[in-house]
Amino acid sequence: MSEEPARSEAELMIAEAKKALWVMVGLLAVMWLVQVVNAVGGYDLNPEFGIQPRDPTSLPEIFSAPFVHGNWMHIEANSGPLFVFGFLAAYRGVKKWLGVSVLIIVASGLGVWFTSPSDSVTVGASGLVFGYFGYIIVRGLFDRHPIDIVIGLVMALCFAYTFASLLPTDERVSWQGHLFGFAGGIIGGWIFRDRRPKAVAAPDAATTLLPKDLS
Repeated sequence: MSEEPARSEAELMIAEAKKALWVMVGLLAVMWLVQVVNAVGGYDLNPEFGIQPRDPTSLPEIFSAPFVHGNWMHIEANSGPLFVFGFLAAYRGVKKWLGVSVLIIVASGLGVWFTSPSDSVTVGASGLVFGYFGYIIVRGLFDRHPIDIVIGLVMALCFAYTFASLLPTDERVSWQGHLFGFAGGIIGGWIFRDRRPKAVAAPDAATTLLPKDLS
């Protein structure tokens, strides 16, 4: 590869990383603004915009629940991992990140809607966090990018303790959202993988068919 194309690819990656940074800053700003409004209103937004399992009228809340949190500790716990994992998920392309995000939100939300206890209301961005986590782990394998393989391995090792949250350990924690969000991230890694065109092999001169002798 010549030096000029390599420089262009690096510049493109840096530009996308800058976009990813500002997108995540904006996303967190919206979530914190919602939290302020929710806290001032006595958390009345939770039952209105949270997921209520197996209630057909609550299906649209699959898309609003990630932006609402139960208390200040809840949003504080989600903000750091969401920013880190979200940025790593987005730095190769914000458009692809949007598709992955929608898939994770739907997978996590439907998982909660189908499997959570009937008397519960689920809110919070943790399903999105675990979805990005799963996506980061497998993306390098599907895309065959060495740097992303290393990032996925490092994240898996550094945050190995989070795998415990994929299983039922605390009735106050929506492990369903974690598990289905994580699965959505893995599926997103496959669906949104880089599809490189297959190289067409040149014909072997030794086996090339010669024109039939018409004489």
